[in-house]
Amino acid sequence: MSWQSALACWFLRRQFRPATLKPEINVEKARALTAKRAWSPKVPYGWRLREMYGTDEPLRGEWLEPVTATSGSVADAIRAPTILYLHGGGYYFCSPKSHRALVFGLATRANAPTFSLDYRLAPEHRFPGALDDAMAAYRHLVARGTPPESIVIAGDSAGGGLALATLVALRDAGDPLPAGGVLFSPWTDLAASGTTIRSNDGADPMFSGPAIGRAGRVYLGDTPATHPYASPVYADLRGLPPLFIQAGSTEVLLDDSRRVADNARAAGVTVELQVWPKMPHVWQLFAPFIPEARHALDAAAGFVREVAVASASQPSSAMSMA
Repeated sequence: MSWQSALACWFLRRQFRPATLKPEINVEKARALTAKRAWSPKVPYGWRLREMYGTDEPLRGEWLEPVTATSGSVADAIRAPTILYLHGGGYYFCSPKSHRALVFGLATRANAPTFSLDYRLAPEHRFPGALDDAMAAYRHLVARGTPPESIVIAGDSAGGGLALATLVALRDAGDPLPAGGVLFSPWTDLAASGTTIRSNDGADPMFSGPAIGRAGRVYLGDTPATHPYASPVYADLRGLPPLFIQAGSTEVLLDDSRRVADNARAAGVTVELQVWPKMPHVWQLFAPFIPEARHALDAAAGFVREVAVASASQPSSAMSMA
């Protein structure tokens, strides 16, 4: 564990975790603090950021793209990956702007144009608002000519659970599936039934265990917490593309990753689960300051490139969108 990650854990334990001990969730305060503290990195050299907040759905958010296309054959261009990114924040706060450090780091490492979706937030837009937006964004990417087999859907925390739920819902709807999914510390069980909700309570520098169930109710409203499109740990995962999951060993949400990995493997899905010792929730957000964040993004980008190339080299089995 680097001194940088130890410092991040100390900061989170002092500045973030106390709010999760309170019996009520203050949505507006969470949004204000996130907006105030969000550090916005410079746009990487050779890339451009296109903010699309004035547009209508489904593509409301930010594009990070190379300024010029990389040289190479037409085939290379076709199989270059595209990332659809879904930010975390409990479904009720954060935004593409708050997650730029992670998105910039992943996109540039994978050399993948990346769209970071500004999906609608609860409680103004409860379930399935975020899911509807994620599916609409994916379908728009496909409709505008992005090959499904070149797309990877990625997300962190609530966005990681949303990424997995989007894969399940797209499969159920008969859409052509993307090349894979990347899940950073995914929140996949809004019922908060994992054993690490209790066993890691106190060890997690960011969250208290009881806060997870409270946050889930903000998004769910009257929807049962075990609905598979809200809590994809309860979903049938058969037929999904390969998954890449990273989580910290002391997270209260660790079981949300472990159970998804177990369920996916039992369903015949290729899964790589990495459990990093003593890393805080979504430590990838601390790139480039924390070396473990840089290394984690290196591994995730490698997965993105690998599955996009592998999918492009296989005969398409995607169903028609007619």
